[in-house]
Amino acid sequence: MQINLEGKSALITGGNVGIGAGIATALAKCGAQVSITYLSHKIEARETVKSLQRLGCEAASFHLDATDSSQVNQVVSQAAEIMNSRIDILVNNAGHLVERVPAESISDDHWHRVIDVNLSSAFYCTRATLKHMPDGGRIVNMSSLAARNGGGNGTLPYAASKAGVIGLTRGLAKELAPRKITVNALAPGFIVDTPFHETFTGFENYQGIINGIPLGEAGMPADVAGAVLYFISDLGRWVTGQVAEINGGAWFV
Repeated sequence: MQINLEGKSALITGGNVGIGAGIATALAKCGAQVSITYLSHKIEARETVKSLQRLGCEAASFHLDATDSSQVNQVVSQAAEIMNSRIDILVNNAGHLVERVPAESISDDHWHRVIDVNLSSAFYCTRATLKHMPDGGRIVNMSSLAARNGGGNGTLPYAASKAGVIGLTRGLAKELAPRKITVNALAPGFIVDTPFHETFTGFENYQGIINGIPLGEAGMPADVAGAVLYFISDLGRWVTGQVAEINGGAWFV
């Protein structure tokens, strides 16, 4: 079945690099109009937009600190305005580990920074988007394998925030069901070609991680994008409140 998203408008937070850019590309190839947000990597955001446009996609980028609800409200309204006053698809991909800190050394500031960038941001963006989302819309939230297995050393706030994303997803799925808006989540495992693992894992540790994956290889942004396409297309029209475990068999629920 060919997935056709022509006439659909999508907003992808953190859509400038890595998994977000992979998702944006997949949606563009299916005919969607795509807006992405970025906090850093401004040059990469411009390049991603150019790449989407070369695919024939109407694309735009917006600078956004997704932890600032007033900024979120403004940017979401701007994105909706250029996309025929509607947002059919929201992918809450913005997130960050920030840094690895042992539990006994976590400051209040660090705790709140990580919770806000991963969990509060998804709530803020969803709340703002619902004003522009028609009935039958699609929301996909980015959780993590860390929500399932507790993450690695020094990642307690990250694991907690990503577990919170799953709770947020299921609460929204129930509340928005009368509007036929589906809400699902993704829990990627070891996905390479992303700034995340380049920064926090280190190339020298890649092979050891891959050795523990039953399928024997790392995932790619396109693997995550495939799950997004399922959730937002007619293929997943009767699926809501679910979590896609994208980890090569590293974790079973």
